Amino acid sequence: MKSYIAFTKKELIEQVRTYKLFIFLAVLFVFGMVSPLFAKIMPDIISSMNTQGVEIKIPKPTYIDAYAQFLKNIGQMGIFALLLIFSGLLSNDVTKGTLVNMVSKGLSRRVIILAKLSSAVLIWTLGYLIAIATNYIYTFYLFGEHSVNNLVLALFSLWLFGVFLISIIILGSTIVKGSYGGLILTAIIYGSLALINLFPKIIKFNPYTLTSKNMDLITDKMEIRDIKVTIITTVVLIVIALVASLKIFERNKL
Repeated sequence: MKSYIAFTKKELIEQVRTYKLFIFLAVLFVFGMVSPLFAKIMPDIISSMNTQGVEIKIPKPTYIDAYAQFLKNIGQMGIFALLLIFSGLLSNDVTKGTLVNMVSKGLSRRVIILAKLSSAVLIWTLGYLIAIATNYIYTFYLFGEHSVNNLVLALFSLWLFGVFLISIIILGSTIVKGSYGGLILTAIIYGSLALINLFPKIIKFNPYTLTSKNMDLITDKMEIRDIKVTIITTVVLIVIALVASLKIFERNKL
């Protein structure tokens, strides 16, 4: 347990030292800030555009639009930032050979995997909470007091998808050699899941639904029981990815 805590701290310090932590937090803070702002001014921007005499009637924006914009921004650009920040989470250390000395001194490979997963999830969670808080404050300022249906579930779904991608990055880093092995495999899986989501019958079993359909939760267009199936499926896949990572990394040559 001591080695796990120590290595997790080491990973967090490394993220601070390389400024990745601050960059990631700043990016999510900006998304939290601009989402309600864009929702507020977008109708005015569209109305001011030259439509060659065609009148475009745009509904007055509400706090729902702000949260829809937030989920869209984090679900797309926020996830993209997550992939870039954690792309070399394990593969960089393996490529540089920095883990050889630690393992030779008795550090468990299992501890390495668990600590890297924990540190990445902690950073993702912190950044996500900052984005949520910022979005709420600006939405309250621009639209006043508000209450959103199924908001916690929608936000949790997106967070869980981020954790899923982190687990896939680590798994990919144990399977594919090279600094960007984890990122490449994750990008392939991400794209495949997006394509699979085109088939309605299996949408509720697809982790990608957590980021593509969470807006339907706050607008009551999606049944809660369907997203619960997706959540359970995703948790199972995270566990499978973690177990596979542990097994493969134990056999890999550092």
